[in-house]
Amino acid sequence: MTGSENKNLRRLPSIDLLLRSKELASAIERFGREVVREAAREVLDEARESIRQSSGKGFISSDNSESDLGLIDRICMTAAANCHPALIPVFNLTGTVIHTNLGRALLPVEAMDALREVAGQAVNLEYDLATGTRGDRESQVEKLICVLTGAEAATVVNNNAAAVVLVLTSLAVGREVVISRGELVEIGGAFRIPEVMGGAGCQLREVGATNRTHLADYAGAIDENTALLMKVHTSNYEINGFTSAVPEPELAALARKCQLPFVVDLGSGTLVDLTRFGLPDEPTVGDCLAQGADLVTFSGDKLLGGPQAGIVAGSRELISRLKSNPLKRALRVDKLTLAALGAVLQLYRNPGSLSQKLPVFRDLTRSLESIARVAEEVLPAVNRFLNGEAEIAIVRCMSQIGSGALPVDLLESRALQITPSGNDRSDRKLQDLVSRFRKLPTPVIGRVHDGSLLFDLRCLQDTSKFCRQLYDSPGPAGGSS
Repeated sequence: MTGSENKNLRRLPSIDLLLRSKELASAIERFGREVVREAAREVLDEARESIRQSSGKGFISSDNSESDLGLIDRICMTAAANCHPALIPVFNLTGTVIHTNLGRALLPVEAMDALREVAGQAVNLEYDLATGTRGDRESQVEKLICVLTGAEAATVVNNNAAAVVLVLTSLAVGREVVISRGELVEIGGAFRIPEVMGGAGCQLREVGATNRTHLADYAGAIDENTALLMKVHTSNYEINGFTSAVPEPELAALARKCQLPFVVDLGSGTLVDLTRFGLPDEPTVGDCLAQGADLVTFSGDKLLGGPQAGIVAGSRELISRLKSNPLKRALRVDKLTLAALGAVLQLYRNPGSLSQKLPVFRDLTRSLESIARVAEEVLPAVNRFLNGEAEIAIVRCMSQIGSGALPVDLLESRALQITPSGNDRSDRKLQDLVSRFRKLPTPVIGRVHDGSLLFDLRCLQDTSKFCRQLYDSPGPAGGSS
């Protein structure tokens, strides 16, 4: 250690001295003493490392008061950053409407109002106001699900994977589940149907081939160890060409003949005919039940447009067995999920209003004219923010629904294509542009395609907020752009 380095290290104030300074009093009052203490420790550790790396140059001023004020500013910023919420809003301009990494479906105003109503006060979660006795926490949403799907009964857990696990552990532990080889899907996070079945304590019995499965394949696999027949809707991929799958009514008839439950994992799931909104056809929960499924599992936060949840609808007797499974308590949802889900389900009582009130349908059915107007509106703000650092054009693009829903069906849209200007079109310069938008107060998340950053504008609703933060933010050189 050099004499200069040692001198600069000794010049650093102690944590206790910093905490006694009047300049940190407001930070301590705002964030708490322990938060500020931890921030001071982080900043001092960084200062020591900087001194060691630079032999004392460029970090600590020769003026102690100026040095201490610089440290105090960094401590305040670090304390504020450490108290920043982990989840913050972002602009989803990726072109994927229901984006798993960005929170999936946006909740409607009605659901957010319901959340605020129940979050801060006691509610009748498991209290029957009519009898004054303990009630069923799911009773209200169960009634709505039954009305909307034609099911006899329903139950709710925290996601669709949990719904599948609950069905399997309630009906098939130690026994075989017959399923087509072409339906052994992998969902997000590398969770695969065979592994889910193994984890649930049941045995997978594959039938048919990847591209073709026949009714005789199912019938030939059924024996005294068979627990149920299962069909998994391949919502996150599609096999085309020389294919064959057994229709649900035929599987349901075979299951009834053999006195076995027939379960359909619908995945993303929808409660209404999507073609009425000009969207591709997708089987509804009601369709599956009408075709003979005993139980249907589906998600609450994908095409349904609600909070994260897994729903099982169908036979009263089978739902009763699911509810009596001890695992059900571990998978049950809280009052916030039930409040938000209930509010979203209420919207389905008036399907004609869904494209206006439910954000997922609002974005999926948005007109090209509306998206093009947004592109013209935000283009000047993006140009000003980048200040010549990139070439920007309005281009055609294709949006996708996302989260495994209708994977091959795309929706025409419009995007801003942002390409680094000049001769330097390196990946580094492109990634600098991506990072600059990601570091905005409300981060802007797009997608990189063919050397450009694309901002698909299908999901951009609050154009005023988007433009305002670009006008208010420093330009590329750090000054006002």
